[in-house]
Amino acid sequence: MNTTLGIDIGGTGIKGAIVDVDSGTLISERYRIDTPQPADPSAIAETVQEMVDHFDWKGTIGCGFPAAIQQGVVRTAANISRDWIGCHGEALFSSKTGLPCTILNDADAAGMAEMRFGAGRDVSGVVMMVTLGTGIGTALFSNGTLLPNTELGHLMLRDMKVEHYASNAVRKNEKLNWTEWSHRLNEVLSLYHALFWPDLFIIGGGVSKKHSEFFPLLKIQAPIVAAEQKNEAGIIGSAVYSYEHCR
Repeated sequence: MNTTLGIDIGGTGIKGAIVDVDSGTLISERYRIDTPQPADPSAIAETVQEMVDHFDWKGTIGCGFPAAIQQGVVRTAANISRDWIGCHGEALFSSKTGLPCTILNDADAAGMAEMRFGAGRDVSGVVMMVTLGTGIGTALFSNGTLLPNTELGHLMLRDMKVEHYASNAVRKNEKLNWTEWSHRLNEVLSLYHALFWPDLFIIGGGVSKKHSEFFPLLKIQAPIVAAEQKNEAGIIGSAVYSYEHCR
């Protein structure tokens, strides 16, 4: 059995578990720590160390991170401190823990889990994972190969970022009914489809559990399925990525 510690770093919580990367299953209980505030590099590094200590972990670590990541360097900061911009996150976490560590965009991590073990398994062509939560995250794959850091939630539509127009948080905050919100989401997915012509959309995020409420209202020229990995996707995908890049 090949195992890796997967950690999903979010703006409000940091979750981790030991993952069997061959089967994509958690072989430990998930452990959650509140994201420290401010979520600056030193504070997050301390939390990663706390996660390592909790599991008494001695192997490789994979972290999903809410930012664009370029060769281990953090390039954006949405729900974390702007002190992260330009920080070499992989080097920081590896130095702090004394263990090999990788980081990748959190939506990319979730997408990797779905492509390997979930709704995208054995699907060829172009697949787009769209996560609907506080914002909108995206992960784009061509024949199973990831194009990292697409960050399409930041595209502009109606003079605003699409994640400020049609995220699940917007649905809740503006008290939109399913029909009203689906109309907005349809505009966003239509934009993505016009740009990339995906053969399949995978919809993730907590709202995907209620997909029967809004999938029938979407009018997109591509099949749409719900993500299967649920809240474990970021942990699993981060672990798989780390295992494949630290060997």
